Amino acid sequence: MKKTVIGVILLIILNISLPAWACTVTFTGKKASADGSVFVSHSDDGLNDARLIYVPAMDHKPGSLRPVFYSHCALDFKPQWGASETQRIATRDRGPGYQTPGVPPSVPLGYIPQAPRTYAYFDSNYGIMNEHQLSIGECTDKAKVHPEPEAGKRIFYSAELSRVALERCKTAREAIKLMGELIEKYGYYGTGETLVVADKEEGWVMEMCGYDMNGTGGVWVAQRIPDDSFFVAANQFRIREVRRGAKDMMYSANIFKVAQQQGWWKPESGPLDWASVYGDGEFHHPYYSLRRVWRAQSLAAPSLNLPAWIEGPFTGTYPFAIKPDNKLDVADIFAIHRDNYEGTEFDLTKGPAAGPFGNPNRFEGQAEGMADKEGRLTPLKGAFERPLNIYRCVYAYVNQSRGWLPDAIGGLTWFGPDRPATAVLMPFYAGATDLPASLQKGNILEFDRGSMWTAFNYVANYAMLKYSYMIKDINAARNRFEAGAFGRQRALEEQAQTLWKKGDQAAARRLLTRYSEENADAVLKEWWKLSESLYIKYNDGYLNTRAGIAQAVFYPSWWLKQVGYENGPTTYEKPAARK
Repeated sequence: MKKTVIGVILLIILNISLPAWACTVTFTGKKASADGSVFVSHSDDGLNDARLIYVPAMDHKPGSLRPVFYSHCALDFKPQWGASETQRIATRDRGPGYQTPGVPPSVPLGYIPQAPRTYAYFDSNYGIMNEHQLSIGECTDKAKVHPEPEAGKRIFYSAELSRVALERCKTAREAIKLMGELIEKYGYYGTGETLVVADKEEGWVMEMCGYDMNGTGGVWVAQRIPDDSFFVAANQFRIREVRRGAKDMMYSANIFKVAQQQGWWKPESGPLDWASVYGDGEFHHPYYSLRRVWRAQSLAAPSLNLPAWIEGPFTGTYPFAIKPDNKLDVADIFAIHRDNYEGTEFDLTKGPAAGPFGNPNRFEGQAEGMADKEGRLTPLKGAFERPLNIYRCVYAYVNQSRGWLPDAIGGLTWFGPDRPATAVLMPFYAGATDLPASLQKGNILEFDRGSMWTAFNYVANYAMLKYSYMIKDINAARNRFEAGAFGRQRALEEQAQTLWKKGDQAAARRLLTRYSEENADAVLKEWWKLSESLYIKYNDGYLNTRAGIAQAVFYPSWWLKQVGYENGPTTYEKPAARK
């Protein structure tokens, strides 16, 4: 009987703690960046497929069809559509990276006509950047309706949409138009979605969702981000008023009609507010999304003095886009993704939940899912603050697009495996002919010393034992690699440009590819070495160095007081609290 009760409890816990849809995406316009670059950043905050895959450019025969596969990140893994929980796609159609032995082949939801030639691009759980510097970032949103996939009826989610766009488009406007047409023609399933789509000149926010569990099609809207501005989205729709005929907006032809038919909006009530009409607020709990928007905007523009507390999920307090106080670079943008609310009233490195050594990670599971002694679900309610940096992040990146350089050199993905706070940004050029093997392999259910993600995830998990100490060692190693990469960037790119101008484009591509591979190999080697040094240095809770073995690192007094240290056995008399 007890085993049955425990089994039921575990099943309930698993059901209420399905993989959390949670990402943060930003955009920085060319007049808001330090060097005129266009930046798109994205943290993929769901523990799933960690691989960064190189999809090569390909030529296709006339009449060919392109398969459209199910996206696990839409509504969790569904075995009937092939692949596995840890390997998102298994196919021979997209180059060597997705030819995964032992994994069931992906089963198409449907097909679309194939393009004569498709472009090379970097791919992960969503498309990242192609060889023409077209760049995409993503976050999941809570819509009113989340339709299930159905073969031949609802075959597209944002992940496959982003890949088709990178395969066929050179500009953000082309990509949005194409993705909108695909939604309207082939149907949309899954959660609401925000895609930031940018090229070397401009950036747009495209948001989409389904509206009928059994219908076809979908609705979408896109808004251009001003060139002098910074934008952030964090699991909630960010586009508000849909302005008919506005030059900085695009939208599906059915956006007004569907809202009326569903009873979600009446023209006489005023302009259609996309976020409140088609959205359903924040995922999980209040401030799950909006706290991150507040923090990112506050870090980019402290002078705005934005309030942390607002009136509700559809607040107008946080602008669609803001002008940063100072122009931003790659390091500035990734610092936002690394944030744990340090220095604010929400600082996750402080307080009892952080433990004695300032661990900012707050494991999820929903307290109301915990069982009491009798096997019943407790009435306990609550939530932790949700930071920009989160322990279950599988990767994060900053894409850099630069119009004054050849695409092969100007496009750059700065990629960091695992959670941002303990990741190293590594540069990979749009003109690369491949990606390092260590980035293209990874399985969260296997320990693989050849996997970059495994190395970073291992160190990040070990650091939680004595975070406030170990993070200093991690940052020292991280800063050394990132400073080196930023410092070498100019000379490397000048060398590549010289080759390019001489007409030896192949040599330029080889140079950039080899540089990224050598840098990644050095990082992987160093990170495993770092894991070993952390083990030795902090073994058994001590500080162990050549200056001395077993140097005591005791707990802080405030924590000792809270955990009852003063009630310990200091006399033979029973403490009053225990009588």
